Amino acid sequence: MIKNLLLPRKLVLLLLASANTWNSCVQKVQKALLQSDVHAKSDKSPVTVADYGSQAVVSFVLQKELSSSPFSLVAEEDSGDLRKEDGQETLQRITKLVNETLANGGTASPLSDQDVLAAIDSGKSEGGSLGQHWVLDPIDGTKGFLRGDQYAIALGLLDEGKVVLGVLACPNLPLQSLACHDQHTIQGKAGCLFFAQVGTGTYMQSLDGSEPRKVHVSSTENPEEASFFESYEAAHSMHDLTSLIAKKLGVKAPPVRIDSQAKYGALSRGDGAIYMRFPHRGYREKIWDHAAGSVVVTEAGGVVTDAAGKPLDFSRGRYLDLDTGIIVTNQKLMPTLLNAVQESLKEKASSL
Repeated sequence: MIKNLLLPRKLVLLLLASANTWNSCVQKVQKALLQSDVHAKSDKSPVTVADYGSQAVVSFVLQKELSSSPFSLVAEEDSGDLRKEDGQETLQRITKLVNETLANGGTASPLSDQDVLAAIDSGKSEGGSLGQHWVLDPIDGTKGFLRGDQYAIALGLLDEGKVVLGVLACPNLPLQSLACHDQHTIQGKAGCLFFAQVGTGTYMQSLDGSEPRKVHVSSTENPEEASFFESYEAAHSMHDLTSLIAKKLGVKAPPVRIDSQAKYGALSRGDGAIYMRFPHRGYREKIWDHAAGSVVVTEAGGVVTDAAGKPLDFSRGRYLDLDTGIIVTNQKLMPTLLNAVQESLKEKASSL
C-alpha cells in the first residue's frame, strides 16, 4: 500500500507532467551528441551526458515535489568520474543541460555544479524490503540511444519491496503498433509514455500530450501466432537460447530486437506476446532495468517471472537474484512458454 506520499492520482499526474521535462533533456542530447559526451564505465558500458543529466533532473524534480516525505532513490549512475579533474568539462555541460531543461519546466533558480553532483548521487540508495524507494534508469538502453534507436527513461516506486508504480517514457517508440512499422526504422513522431499503478491498470499516451488510453497485453493462446521480443544486443541476452525456445513453441515470426524497457511497453499494448531475456553467465540483473517495465506489463494483464516461474523479487537491494533469465507473456501462454524454457535449458546444459 502506498503510504506517506501525495494522493496516488495526484502523484501519477505529477510524474506525467515531469516526463516531458526530463525527456526533453535527453532528446536534445541525442540530436547533437558529441564524441566527448560518451564515456566508458568500469564495466565497459557507455554512459553519456544524457544519462547523468536525466538522473539529475528526475532526482531534483522528485525531491522538490515530495519534500514532505522521506526520499530514497536507487539509480544507475553516480558522480565519481565527474568529480575527477578530467571530468570537469563534462560536468559543466551536464549542469548547463540540466538548468536549460529545468528552466523550460518552470524552475527558475539555476543549479550549481555541486547541486547537480548531489542530485546524481542521491541515487545511491540500496533499496530493500523496508519503506519506499524510487528506482530509476535515467537512460535505459544507452547503446540504442547512441544509435538513434530505442531507449527509455524508466522510473518505478517500490513499497515494502513491491513495485507499485511505473512510468516508461519511450521517445522513439511510435504510438501505433510495431506491426505497422519496419523494426529497423521504428521511431515515432512524439514517442510514447506508459504508466501503471497497482490495481488501476496500464495506460499509454503520446509524449505530445494526447489523451491516455488503457492498454492490455495480447490475448493470443496459440504460440505459433505469437511474436516475441528480445534484446537488440547479443551481449545482453543469449539469442541462440531464445531461438531454440521459439522453435519449440512453433513461433513462426522472426524476433523483434529492440533496446531497453521499450519492449515491456510494446508488449503491454499487445505488439508482441512474449519477451525473453537470458543474460550470459555471471551477469547480475539490476532492479532499475526491470522495475518500471514489470509493473507496466502486469497491470496490463501480463505475467513476469524468472526462468523457474518465480515472480521477480525487488526487495533484495540493487540486484535481482533470479533463476537464469526473465520471461514475460500473457497468463494463457505462460505455462506453455515456461515448459519450453525448461526443456531448452536442460538441452543446452546437456550439450555443454
